Amino acid sequence: MIFKKNKKTHQRGNFPSLKLDTTDKRLLELLQDNSNTNINSLAKEVNLSKTPVYERIKRYLKEGIIYKYVAVLDTTKIHSSMFVFCSVSLDNQKLTAIEEFKTAIADIPEVIECYLMGGINDFLLKVVVKDLKAYHLFSSGKLAALPNVSQIKSTFILEEVKRSTVIPLI
Repeated sequence: MIFKKNKKTHQRGNFPSLKLDTTDKRLLELLQDNSNTNINSLAKEVNLSKTPVYERIKRYLKEGIIYKYVAVLDTTKIHSSMFVFCSVSLDNQKLTAIEEFKTAIADIPEVIECYLMGGINDFLLKVVVKDLKAYHLFSSGKLAALPNVSQIKSTFILEEVKRSTVIPLI
């Protein structure tokens, strides 16, 4: 099942929660498990006809509940990859400095996740590179070269125990 991506830029923030009934939650669970499931199967699973299921999915896209469809890849079957978590501390925690760092990180393809943190470190990054040499070039050549970066602490992933994109709908 292919739907167009919501044209609005995805932004997280303090937006009012949308009311989801049990059918919405079940439908979203099914879509999180496999967004390629056809409408007929989804309708049967949630005990509705195709039209209301399609309308609900259109609403999820319009309201930004679903903001993008992606393919989750098994990196072990593509090429060798190394994943690293980087804790980054900034010299300056002023809002402008934080925004500049966020903007710079958005343009670095090796960074696949980035979180602004509270506590000891300012940011937590999840990075993917080919190998240790590539990580060294990334961390010293790209990350440490960014303005305002004072410290980088790296933690190397030895084994992926669990990875999920499914958000539990409680």
